[in-house]
Amino acid sequence: MTRLDQFLAFSADVTAFTVFQLRGTGQAEAYLGAVTDVVGEELVGDLLDRHQALGTGELDDLLRREIFSDERLGPIARNIVKLWFVGTWYELPAAWRERFGPLDGDVTFTVSAMAYTEGLLWPAIGANPPGAKGPGYGSWSGPPLIPEIA
Repeated sequence: MTRLDQFLAFSADVTAFTVFQLRGTGQAEAYLGAVTDVVGEELVGDLLDRHQALGTGELDDLLRREIFSDERLGPIARNIVKLWFVGTWYELPAAWRERFGPLDGDVTFTVSAMAYTEGLLWPAIGANPPGAKGPGYGSWSGPPLIPEIA
């Protein structure tokens, strides 16, 4: 399994979108590259290897216990979720930087020009990004349709 495949598998588990949907954003490589540039190959590898090693059981509980509660990996994992939904990497918390040291590229930034329009926020709420992906004439006349959650 490639690092991109691992990243997509992790991302699918934490966003509730399928790997197919994530690939469809066209941002998978850019997001993995951005995360790797900020935190480094070692931390990305640790996070994705930890995810891959999760056993069988209730996935939400395993993710919470093994990844999101981890003081080193949890903030990175949460940033990856935010990255997929809004296309922005947010600077890691001050407490993380104090404990593990500052990272040169750890600043808040938008990953790519397409990250805003391809954010998972929009399909999650059943809307189109303002100023992009016009939904068509007259679509504004009704409220957004929120899709059923499977």
